Amino acid sequence: MNKRKMGLALSLALTAGTILGACGKEDEKETTGEKPETETPATEEAFTVAMVTDVGGVDDKSFNQSAWEGLQAFGSETGLSEGKEGYSYLQSQSDADYETNLNNLARQGYDLVFGIGFLMQDAVNTVASQQTGSNFAIIDAVVEQPNVASVLFKEQEAAYLAGIAAALTSESNKIGFIGGMEIPVIERFEAGFLAGVKAVKPDIKVDVQYAGAFDKAELGQTIASKMYSSGADVIFHAAGGTGNGLFKEARDLKKKDPSKNYWAIGVDSDQTAEGIVDIGGTEHNVIITSALKRVDNAVKDLSAKAAKGEFPGGQASTYGLVEEGVGLAPINDAVAAKADIEAKVEEFKAKIVSGEITVPEFRKDVK
Repeated sequence: MNKRKMGLALSLALTAGTILGACGKEDEKETTGEKPETETPATEEAFTVAMVTDVGGVDDKSFNQSAWEGLQAFGSETGLSEGKEGYSYLQSQSDADYETNLNNLARQGYDLVFGIGFLMQDAVNTVASQQTGSNFAIIDAVVEQPNVASVLFKEQEAAYLAGIAAALTSESNKIGFIGGMEIPVIERFEAGFLAGVKAVKPDIKVDVQYAGAFDKAELGQTIASKMYSSGADVIFHAAGGTGNGLFKEARDLKKKDPSKNYWAIGVDSDQTAEGIVDIGGTEHNVIITSALKRVDNAVKDLSAKAAKGEFPGGQASTYGLVEEGVGLAPINDAVAAKADIEAKVEEFKAKIVSGEITVPEFRKDVK
C-alpha cells in the first residue's frame, strides 16, 4: 500500500472513531449544558515532486538549471522545503543513470517525477510502464503512457527572434549555429534561427555545425574558434553545456583584440552572466541576447496542476510565445543596432502571436 492509500485508510479509521466518540460526548454535553469541544481537522499530506537531470547537470546554466529553478519556485510558493518531504533532484553522470534515478525517486514515493530532456525519453517510457502507480513528466519529448505528462516547447519561435538579432548585429554577414545533437528539439532551434536570419537578411551566410554532445565545452570552443576564424562575428548555440565553450572562445578573442566584435547568443535561460570579460579594468559583454526556453515556467505550471489533482497524464502540452513558454532576453546595451533589433523583434513577435507568421520546425521548410 502506498503512502497516500495508507494515509486515507488511517484517516477513515480515525474519522469513524471520532464520530462514535463525538456522539457519546454530544449526549453528555446536552445533559450537562457544557459547550461541545471543537474537533481538530486532519492535516493533508504535502505534495512532493522531484526531477532527474540529464548529463548536463543541475548547474548547466541551461535547461536543467532552468527546470530546477522551476521546482524551487514551486516549492517556495507552496511552502515546501528541499528534501524528501518537498522537492528534490538526482543528477545523472551518464545516460546509464537515467532509469536508475527515475526508479529511485519513484520508489521514494514522490508524487511527480520529471525526466529533464529528450535523451530521457526511453528511460521514462520504461520506468513509467513498470511504476504504474507513480506519475512522471518528460521535458522535450512525448511518452505515450497514461501516467506520463509530456512537455514540449516551440523553440523555433524563440530562435526566430534570436535569428533577427543575430542578422541585424552582424557586420560580416557571416553567422554560426552550434547544435548539441541532431534531435528534433535542436532542429527546431536551427530551423527557427535560420528563418529569422533570412527574414531580415536573405543573403546572409550561416555556418551550421553539430557537436554531437551536450556536455563537451572543449568541443564547443573548438567549433566556435573555427567559425570566428572563418569570418563569423555572431554565433548562436543550442548545445547545453557544450555552448559554454562558445562563450569562453568569444571572451578570449575579445580580450586579445578588443577592437573586434566576437558576439555570442545564449539559449534556454538568460546567459548574460557568461559573457562578461574584463578588459583593462572595464567590463565588456560578448553576449547579444539569449533565446529563452522557459522550462522553469512549464515545470512550475505542471507541478501546480498535479498538486491540485489535475495531472494531465497521457497528454502533451506545448508552450510557445502565446503561453509565455519561450521568448528573447534583453538586448545588450553595447550592441550598436539595439534599437533596430528591439523594434524588429517586437514587430515579428506580434506577427507570430497573431498567427500571421508560422515559424518552421524543420530545416527543410526554411525558405
